[in-house]
Amino acid sequence: MYPSMKAELAARDGDLRLCLLLGLAAWFLFLDHVPHNAVSQLTMRNFGFSGATDLFVFVGGYIAAILYGRMVLERGFVVTATRIFKRLWQLYAAYVVLFVLYINLIGYVARRSRASELIGEFNVTGIVDHTVRTLIHGLLLQAKPLNLDVLQLFIVLMAFFPFVLFGMMRRPNLTVAGSIGLYVAARYFDWNLSSFPDGRWYFNPFSWQLLFVLGAWLALIGANELRAIRRLQDFPILRIAAWLYLLFALVVTAAGKFPQAGIVPDFLRDVFIPNDKENLAPYRVLHFLALAFLFTYMVPRDWRGFQWQALRPIIKCGEEWLPVFCSGVFLSFAAHLVLITGPDSLAMHFLVSFGGITMMTAVAYYVSWSKRQDQKPTLRAQKMTSLPEEGRVVN
Repeated sequence: MYPSMKAELAARDGDLRLCLLLGLAAWFLFLDHVPHNAVSQLTMRNFGFSGATDLFVFVGGYIAAILYGRMVLERGFVVTATRIFKRLWQLYAAYVVLFVLYINLIGYVARRSRASELIGEFNVTGIVDHTVRTLIHGLLLQAKPLNLDVLQLFIVLMAFFPFVLFGMMRRPNLTVAGSIGLYVAARYFDWNLSSFPDGRWYFNPFSWQLLFVLGAWLALIGANELRAIRRLQDFPILRIAAWLYLLFALVVTAAGKFPQAGIVPDFLRDVFIPNDKENLAPYRVLHFLALAFLFTYMVPRDWRGFQWQALRPIIKCGEEWLPVFCSGVFLSFAAHLVLITGPDSLAMHFLVSFGGITMMTAVAYYVSWSKRQDQKPTLRAQKMTSLPEEGRVVN
């Protein structure tokens, strides 16, 4: 089984669709994190029940399964688990640096500009009255400053990923069943993690793990299961049903923004609005799966559009998603500061949004270039060790 699985994982690696989707998720998260930003009306969350976070978590699970699944087959589970925890430490270190700098920056700007409402708006009120306690709880992932919740969620998901991967490599369907069971139990018993100074996590990890595990399952399923999914995509009735559900989600979402229009009946608005993001409502999962079903059918792995120069910045941001996400957190705060202190015009909203995305893309290209520079000395060292044999004539 393992040789065939290794070949299948190798064939699924390097899928540019994943980088494209991660890059889009990073851009959408930046736009969504700028409060009262008119451009954020164009992001994914405004056209249905799911949003950029759903995309980020699902694709993250898929990529992690491909990367570490191959590592399990080549180097064993123990080595792979240590590499996962190494990546977890990198994510946690990035979060700690981001958290400390972020809350201090918000506090400094609030004091200098005498805009004390910024502290409450970005959920860092504890830094004023309980500075040390806030920092300690922040290190324990219990503080919830605005815009860092996605990274906190991903850290928790990666912490438990070795156990998920172990189950996926042996009993993938049973592991998914366990994930669904945890999801149902978390919603029924109202399980969640507490946050400081009060409240709960904005993204309940007991519920959101479902999308992460589904992404991993889709990455590790066998060729027979993958062919079965493709056969399902060939049925027009299923594609029509997916389109109809997306249209329904669009109408309901629009009705939530314009309740006075009376687009949908009140009982439908009560069911679907407000969108249950904390516990990942089932209709939200279904909406995302419908999107994935249609996207993978319409955009094949060898899509010619990946050669378009216009998509290269998005793909590059997907390849370097962690530094792009971290820079986006600071840039979203800077953009918000510009909007509340400068002219409140549509042109300014477009300017700060375009400027932030441009800077995030510049960070992605710089990090990619820096990694290539780190590899060059190794290549030169390898060439120097390939000296001609003694007595051999080199022309």
